[in-house]
Amino acid sequence: MHFIESLNKRYASKQMNGKKVSPEKVTTILESIRLAPTSLGLQPFKVLVVESQELKDKIFEKAAQGQPQIPNSSQVLVFACYKSITTEILDEYTQRIVTQRPTLPLAKVTAYRQMIDKSLNRPDKENFNWAARQAYIALGFALTAAAVEQVDSVPIEGYNPAALDELLGLEDKNLGSVCMMAIGYRDEATDYNATLPKVRKNKTELFEFL
Repeated sequence: MHFIESLNKRYASKQMNGKKVSPEKVTTILESIRLAPTSLGLQPFKVLVVESQELKDKIFEKAAQGQPQIPNSSQVLVFACYKSITTEILDEYTQRIVTQRPTLPLAKVTAYRQMIDKSLNRPDKENFNWAARQAYIALGFALTAAAVEQVDSVPIEGYNPAALDELLGLEDKNLGSVCMMAIGYRDEATDYNATLPKVRKNKTELFEFL
């Protein structure tokens, strides 16, 4: 299917039918997240892949009662950002650069690390908000990959972050959730949104060429 045709077909699924997404398609969606660009290349977040039906039901019950897609999805992806970007996190990233780019002069790696330290020398709350914006870039890649794989999806912000974080024990992991994404397949019999046309600005309204 052509890329733009896939994007035209995708929409925010309001109801899912419980059908499982194949492991191959799930792997492709997750790989799109891993390969998504982030500022500084830091990837300041983790993605929790919720497959357990029991846990999906608990998320729905305790943190997202207005999101019926969650219990009927194949997987729920929870994007959670670091609440504090610690020296340990930055040390691990620096070592990753050294390992994966062995031809890069050490002096360049050192200078880059110093630049990162300077850039992130600000309150944790500011860094968390910055990290959330990076997670949303990855979310966009995942939504696009799902569309190409002909998997239905929906980004989810309408939930109780404190309740979800407590349920998943995120605070103990130095993490805070910023959004979720449910993947699966639409229930066309009950999803009013499934057959509606997209509502988007036209090109002349959206784009201004300077």
